[in-house]
Amino acid sequence: MRRTNTNLIGLILISTLYFTNCNPALTDENSSDPGDWIILFDGTNTDAWRGYNRETFPNLGWYIDDEGSLCVEKTGTEEEGFGGDIITKEAFENYEFEMEFMVSDTGNSGILYRVTEHSDSMIWHNAPEFQILDDAVYRTMLGDSMMFNKYTAALYDMIPAPEDYSNPVGEWNSAKIVVNNNRVEHWLNDHKVVDYTIGSAEWETLYQKSKFGGYPQFSRATVGHIGLQDHGHLIKFRNMRIKPLPTSFTSIFNEEDLDGWEVYGTETWKAENGEIVCESGPDAQYGYLATEQEYQDFELTLQFLQEADGNSGVFFRSQIEGTKIAGWQAEVAPPGRHTGGVYESYGRGWLIQPDSTLNDVLKMGDWNDMRIYVHGDRVITWLNGVEMVNFQDEKIGEATGKIALQIHDGGGIRVRWKNLMIRSL
Repeated sequence: MRRTNTNLIGLILISTLYFTNCNPALTDENSSDPGDWIILFDGTNTDAWRGYNRETFPNLGWYIDDEGSLCVEKTGTEEEGFGGDIITKEAFENYEFEMEFMVSDTGNSGILYRVTEHSDSMIWHNAPEFQILDDAVYRTMLGDSMMFNKYTAALYDMIPAPEDYSNPVGEWNSAKIVVNNNRVEHWLNDHKVVDYTIGSAEWETLYQKSKFGGYPQFSRATVGHIGLQDHGHLIKFRNMRIKPLPTSFTSIFNEEDLDGWEVYGTETWKAENGEIVCESGPDAQYGYLATEQEYQDFELTLQFLQEADGNSGVFFRSQIEGTKIAGWQAEVAPPGRHTGGVYESYGRGWLIQPDSTLNDVLKMGDWNDMRIYVHGDRVITWLNGVEMVNFQDEKIGEATGKIALQIHDGGGIRVRWKNLMIRSL
């Protein structure tokens, strides 16, 4: 038996729920070319994987057998510890993921997706799971009433597979998971068995009733790793590959209310005629409207109109407590005051300002188009199609956080915002 160390990362989240076969396949018009497949395991090494919350691949439990299958089973003692879950080193957003798996007698495992790592929680606290199980033996022991949403290919503890398409113990099964924005499909042996959207009213109801209801981070990530579960049973995996799908822009404002946003401070924020309107309140202090969700690498486009004064801004990778915000602001301000520049709040102040020759790009009293690109330590801003700044900063590269709109202190400010669209990078 050939044993090989491995490395892994893994998994994910989503929105708005559809049930099985109520929609056409996600891949019909969004699939990339066949040559775009990335091999995650070819039977010879585990270079694409590592342990969950670890820098290296587990030295127990996981190994490659003589047939080139990646295997997991209980080894070692309680004192030594067991292998634990693994995840892909790379994180993914939209994709098709394919693999084959074989279960042993009473086998139990799972494929997790959009996994994010948290040092104080287990992998299943945050990531949805494509269940893997010896269905036959558990149906005999527990029956459908106890296990109806826990059989193979189910969205574990939430949405069952409508029929049993699994092959018997000792035979290979094909699994496919398609993630496209907030919609997810589970396929088993060429049958689509689960089709849902994270964040929909139906999904939220199922989430609250499930064992995950007490974990607020569950399925909230838009980008994450693929994970494989070590449940202490012998499971074999092979032919693992992933094909990224094109990422499209999605709206972060529903044009009806401020659902998905949080108000900080006493200044006025409201949804009105498909726009977000902010204006100074009686306290004339700083105020913020921040996304509930955090965004790491993204491209954001929006429009703003400064009706009065206009001293505002768009914060990114920011943390907020009360009206104190720690992060970076793409400036929105009256003419001559560096709109499109980047300012570090409660830190180093101005990091970069646009060249003064670009002052006339801003259209005061009219709608302006702003684009913000944040990827790793690189930040680029555009105003009305003109690049304003383009720079790298190590501190920004290490940060994560929310997107927030600002209203400056001093009073007399009124700004309108619309068409807030984002895509992850």
